[in-house]
Amino acid sequence: MGLTHVTTQITNLGKTGAPFEADFLVDTGAIDCMAPSHALRNAGVSIEGKDSYELADGSLIEYSYGFARVSFMGSETVVQVIFGSDDCEPLLGVVALENVGIGVDPVSKTLGRMSAKPLK
Repeated sequence: MGLTHVTTQITNLGKTGAPFEADFLVDTGAIDCMAPSHALRNAGVSIEGKDSYELADGSLIEYSYGFARVSFMGSETVVQVIFGSDDCEPLLGVVALENVGIGVDPVSKTLGRMSAKPLK
């Protein structure tokens, strides 16, 4: 899709404490969101489990994940967020985009709100 970034805030489920805010890379190849571990902990997001993820080079890695509120483009949703390395680039995965009805135009490489979320 190219490199598209969107300003995103992550807060814990209770919306207590200071959120983590950064420009997240929109990654339509990633299912889940990812942010630096220290930033998620500072925002009060708790680790809920671990899962295996496949990287772009085909290698597998296990990451911890938690659940958090993710806000971007005037919308908010709750998604699974990966606790990445402390120097990782934050990623906005496709589940968060679809949850709030944001689509990606692959030609213009822009994000846009769908007129309605499909149920078909």
